[in-house]
Amino acid sequence: MSDSQFPEKSNIHEFTVTELSGALKRTVEDQFGHVRLRAEISGLKRAASGHVYLALKDEKAVLDGIMWRGVAQKLTFQPQDGLEVVCTGKLTTYPGRSKYQIVIESMAPAGVGALMALLEERKKKLAAEGLFSTDRKKALPYMPQVIGVVTSPTGAVIRDILHRLRDRFPTHVLLWPVLVQGDVAAGQIAAAIRGFNEIPKDGSVPRPDLLIVARGGGSLEDLWAFNEEEVVRAVAESEIPLISAVGHETDTTLIDYVSDRRAPTPTAAAEMAVPVRSELLNYVEDLDRRVRRGLTRSIGEKKDRLTGLARGLRDPQSMIADKIQHLDNLDSRLNSAVGNSVALKRQRFTSVSAQLRPDLLKRGFTQNSERLQNFQSRMDRAVAVIKNRSNDRLNSTARMMESLSFKRVLARGYSIVKDSDGVVISNVKSVSDGQSVSVQFQDGSANATIGENVSVPPSALVKKAAKKTKVPKSEQGTLL
Repeated sequence: MSDSQFPEKSNIHEFTVTELSGALKRTVEDQFGHVRLRAEISGLKRAASGHVYLALKDEKAVLDGIMWRGVAQKLTFQPQDGLEVVCTGKLTTYPGRSKYQIVIESMAPAGVGALMALLEERKKKLAAEGLFSTDRKKALPYMPQVIGVVTSPTGAVIRDILHRLRDRFPTHVLLWPVLVQGDVAAGQIAAAIRGFNEIPKDGSVPRPDLLIVARGGGSLEDLWAFNEEEVVRAVAESEIPLISAVGHETDTTLIDYVSDRRAPTPTAAAEMAVPVRSELLNYVEDLDRRVRRGLTRSIGEKKDRLTGLARGLRDPQSMIADKIQHLDNLDSRLNSAVGNSVALKRQRFTSVSAQLRPDLLKRGFTQNSERLQNFQSRMDRAVAVIKNRSNDRLNSTARMMESLSFKRVLARGYSIVKDSDGVVISNVKSVSDGQSVSVQFQDGSANATIGENVSVPPSALVKKAAKKTKVPKSEQGTLL
């Protein structure tokens, strides 16, 4: 074997694969500690662990990327394929697959165009769920007692709202301080809205009757927290009516579509929240004047009408005097009539009493007693006669029924033949050989069985049955 078949010996250092991969990893990480690149997302995948795997590409190259779960949870938007983003991270290698990748530490949409596309897509999604429907919007209270404000405690927005409320209608205000810009702003705003709704109505802290979510003007990126889905859903879930006042009049965010009322500015939101106190006072005073004028006019009209009616009435004293005189006249006539009636009754009583003598009364009583005794005697005789006639008629009817009874026939020696069901047998065709029958006599009954070749008349059969009963001849009679 020749030496040319073996590679020439060299003084170049021999690396293992692991050593070389580690050297490359250190070189890449040292040379490109942190980089910022602009690219389009492709092949985005979310692992069950919460980590995000994706590829960043432009027209000519592709770079793999990974975003750990903690970073992905802090994103203020949902990354998706085709979205152009600006990423900041650290380049490294993955020796297990001989590739390099970027560990993303922050990500943001690349420019206003990308944000607008994301905003439009999110708007369509929420609108399809019905969150922007006008049927869901609640009416604002006319005069709220407590107003809750969600905004930054240090900005000019809260001062403008308080100043405007103080000028129009001084009202109790509760401030829930939040960040209105940045990665954590959306979470704080959503928590503030839900926190106001969770205040009990009868608790120590007054529950707001109206909410205002406000922020000053800014760019699309500055206002992006109010376009986040969690804020929009918190506004939609609010049981308390809510006014959105984010940015200037030309600025529009997604909570403007879901809120119960949109205000172009925070100051305008304060004007929507309460009426003008001075205008209310003037209105109440005007109503008071109108009521007073109406009452005065009504009282005057009633007084004039009463005066007119009074002119048509007679003098009350003369009316009373006439009634008194009429009453005296009736009293006099009543006394006279009563006296005359009593005198007549007395005279009649005297005349009747003079006609009543004891001997006449005793004679009349005796005569009536005799009449009553005579009438009683006649009644007793009549009752006796009727009773005797009824008894005779009853006895005659009983004798007739006894003479017509079938038992008299049985006493003359006749009998009645019945089958096992108690049905009377009246001809020989109704019986058969061996049939059990019952024969009824005057003083009882006996069972019998029909013999073979029945051809004798029923009377002979009855005679035969009668002999078995051993009835005396003088009492049985004959069936022939």
